[in-house]
Amino acid sequence: MNATGNPPTVVVLNGPNLNRLGKRQPEVYGSTTLADVVAGLESLADELGVTVDCRQSNHEGELIDWVHEAADKGRPIIINPGGLTHTSVALRDALAEVADGAGFHEVHISNVHAREEFRHTSLLSPLAAGIIVGCGTNGYGLALRRVAAQITAGQKTDEGTTR
Repeated sequence: MNATGNPPTVVVLNGPNLNRLGKRQPEVYGSTTLADVVAGLESLADELGVTVDCRQSNHEGELIDWVHEAADKGRPIIINPGGLTHTSVALRDALAEVADGAGFHEVHISNVHAREEFRHTSLLSPLAAGIIVGCGTNGYGLALRRVAAQITAGQKTDEGTTR
């Protein structure tokens, strides 16, 4: 529980095109939809004693605003930035503030290192507390388990509380 008596909140952000999960390139990303991912995370969060705030946007600025909001509230982030992974200095700059606070984990459904060369470089990975690549949509659950364990261990806290 945080200082308000509520379970800690983990922010889960999904970038461009992730609203197309289950439709776009199922041979790469599978048939699981984003709604399926969110439902699975909500169920797992209950089991782990945390809550999740899941959001998706195809707009870089909106994602950055959500990162700022999480930073202001001291909330950890799990992010699948999609194609912005390789291109967005602005998103990296926003996540740097979270990296210095509650931390963030980067998730990629496919193994980006086995794909096109341009996907091999992440501007975000050097700042991430953890990176999960190539585990399909199960990567989100793995990241949530890690973040919840960190919260429980007092390594990362919600809304500025300490343990």
